[in-house]
Amino acid sequence: MAEDHMRYDILAQEALRGVVRKVLAEVAKTGLPGEHHFFISFLTRAPGVRLSEKLLGQYEKEMTIVIQNQYWDLKVTETGFEVGLSFDGIPETLVIPFPAVKGFFDPSVQFGLQFDPQTAPGADEVEDADDNAVESAAGEDSGDEEKSGEKVVSLDAFRKKP
Repeated sequence: MAEDHMRYDILAQEALRGVVRKVLAEVAKTGLPGEHHFFISFLTRAPGVRLSEKLLGQYEKEMTIVIQNQYWDLKVTETGFEVGLSFDGIPETLVIPFPAVKGFFDPSVQFGLQFDPQTAPGADEVEDADDNAVESAAGEDSGDEEKSGEKVVSLDAFRKKP
């Protein structure tokens, strides 16, 4: 098999991160339409991630946030997003670069994307996420994201095996 000099795995993940960027940018402008809401998982120690020391102490490697009823000041740039959420009644501002995002799921339409942070720009600086990562649902129960019928796009099948 020929060597993939084009790095289609990286190109595909960058394109799919663009889907997340476009969706969040639209929500930042117009709000959440209908029943749409998002679970976004990310690596807490990835380069550029900013969250309070308290949250970092609770979620040392990975966390999942919910963008639904109680969020504010959603701002989206080419490189990431910023959002205000409440944790145990305490307002927090989180800054999350897109390369730190591991998963995006909209349960209202059973749509999800999974990303490999190791293929993201700056991935060599990202600590490996623990398989048993702790999650936060910003005061809401995140539910079981492994429901049958879920449309999750996994790029593992397309990734070049070492």
